[in-house]
This record gives sequence, structure tokens and C-alpha cells, in this order.
Amino acid sequence: MTGMTDHTQLILDGTKIGWHLDRVHAWERGERIAPITIDMALTRACNFACEYCYAMLQENDRKVITRDVIFDFLEDCAEIGVKGISFVSDGESTISPVFADAIRRGSELGLSMAVGTNGLALTKMRLEEILPHLTYLRVNISAGERDRYAQIMGVKPEWFDRVCQNIRDMMEIKRRDDLPVTVGMQMVVMPSYGDQILPLARLGQSLRPDYLVLKHCSDSEDGELGVDYDGYDSLYDKLRAAEALSDDEYKVVVKWSKIEARGKRSYQRCYGAPFMIQLSGSGLVAPCGMLFNERYKKFHIGNICETRFRDIWASDRYWDVMNLLASPEFNAQKMCGSLCLQHKVNETLDAHAKGLVQLTTPRGAAPAHIDFV
Repeated sequence: MTGMTDHTQLILDGTKIGWHLDRVHAWERGERIAPITIDMALTRACNFACEYCYAMLQENDRKVITRDVIFDFLEDCAEIGVKGISFVSDGESTISPVFADAIRRGSELGLSMAVGTNGLALTKMRLEEILPHLTYLRVNISAGERDRYAQIMGVKPEWFDRVCQNIRDMMEIKRRDDLPVTVGMQMVVMPSYGDQILPLARLGQSLRPDYLVLKHCSDSEDGELGVDYDGYDSLYDKLRAAEALSDDEYKVVVKWSKIEARGKRSYQRCYGAPFMIQLSGSGLVAPCGMLFNERYKKFHIGNICETRFRDIWASDRYWDVMNLLASPEFNAQKMCGSLCLQHKVNETLDAHAKGLVQLTTPRGAAPAHIDFV
């Protein structure tokens, strides 16, 4: 069958920083390295109202990312050595008028492009446009039953049917054209969503994406979303049963390392930001999404709607913020929300810095999505 994904090449619960040791060594020498991966949104707007949405905690001054702004940004990224751009972050990028053009332009520039989305706006015509230019496309879908989907994701029940059809269309196009893009589904698991774990895993068996990821829910340092991390214990049997529904073409993956962390970090310094930064859909450049909110202004670096990214990256301000995060003045255990995007990179680099592990290039074939650390 064409359009097959080799699941042995997927790392869905871990980090790929070990395949980028040239950049790690440059960072250790004190060089100003380009991020390997940038996670961003093209807008702060969203057409869903998910119960677990972290974006509602990330409000900042909104500016519009136009076609000229995103094209300049992508050109700057290619010029300084960024490898992968994922449109995920704090907005639904598929509803931006520049969405398809941005993916195509990034791909033309040699950047690996990826998307995380609720999937509603990805009609067959739009999928035909973007799938040849993507490394991965992941649909956030946190329920396997129509009514619960509507409740959890804050939408009309019939939208569930549209999203399911869009996923079928993704897989049809991928297989028809033998595209290397990986298509996945993702469930943000709150302890109260336990009833949807197996229905969603079975839905995946029917829709046939490459994988389904079952992941924790991040919370702010003040616990504003009210995530009960101890409550995940009661879901372990269902999570293991969901994993058992995997087959040769469809893999169910539980992010056990983060679920079992119970929202706790083993490290205090944030070393991951220079390798993997985030941009808000407002154009704000910050180390990570947990610092987008206006109350974290001392970590805000600039805005691509006002200043070229290559100039922001080369500025002393950018590196002052990065160095602050890696200094004794910053404590990720007390000053950050739980289980951020850079968590696995941070764990690895912290253990490396403390001499607990020696980073070496892993043996064997390079993994899929290598530009997304």
C-alpha cells in the first residue's frame, strides 16, 4: 500500500535533540544559535471553545500577521538556519487568510512545515493544496463520541462529523499520492475525559490516521485550568487498553513520561528555549507559550509584525532573555506552568549539563520529523 508511515521512525513521547548535536555544541560554546524548531500561530483567533484550552491564559496585545509579515519571517528563518516551523501555538492557524500561502512558501524555502489544528476548516480542496508541503498534520480531537465532542470542544455536534470526514480525506489524499506527510490525531486528556479514551481510540481504528496521541493537559503555575494530576492514576487501565488497539498502520501512543510526571519538573533552568521557541498568533516572540501573557512582559522579546525576525533574533534583548532563563535567577519549578513544550528538551539538556548523561548521536536511522525537536 502507498502512503504508509513507518511507525518505528516516530518519536511521539521524547525529544530529538540528540540528532542536533552540532547546535548543542555551538550553544555550549556560547554561540548565538538559531532555533531548530519554531512553534507559532498565524492568528490568536479560534473557531472552537475547548474546555482545556491554554490559549485563553495567553492573551497579549494583538497584531495581524499579514502575508508580507509571514513571508518575511519565513525567509528570515531559512536564512539564519531554522529547520522546522509548526503552526500550532495559541490560535487556529487554518482560519488565517495566509495559512495555505505560508505553508507553501515555507516549503519552497526548504523549511519543514507542520500543522496542529482542530481540523474543521480543512476541506478536501484545502488539503489538496497543503498536504504535499507538510511534514506532519495533527488534528486535536478530545472525544470519540459526537455529543461529548461538542461538550468538551465547545462546538456544534455536527462539527464532529465534518472533522471526521476531513480526516478520512487527509488519509485518502496521502495514500493516493503516496505523500510522506504523517497524519495524526491528538487527545488532550483531562481526568474527567476518561470515558472518551476508548471511543476515540476505536474511532481512530475506523478513520485510519497514522497515529493517535493521548497526552496530559498543561496548566499554569497558578493552576488556573484546575488539572487534577493525581486523577490520571485512575485512567491507566483505559490508556493501556487504548494502546492495545494499535495495529501495523495505526499506532496509539500515550505520553506516559509527562502523565507520570504529575505536572512536576526535575530541573530548574530552562535550557530548551534557544533550540525551540514559540510565537503567539499576535506576532509576539517569547521563549515559550506559557510566557505569552502580558503579565510576563519581562520575557517578551519583540513582534514580527513590527520588526524582522532576523533582527529580533540577533538583538541583545533576545539573548538577554535566553540567558536569564538558563541562570540561577530563573526557577522553572516555581515560575512556569506545568509540562511545557520544551519539557523533554529541558530534561535532556539539564541532565547533560549536570553530567548525568552524555549526549551522543543516537544509533540507527534518523527519526521522522527530525526538524521538530
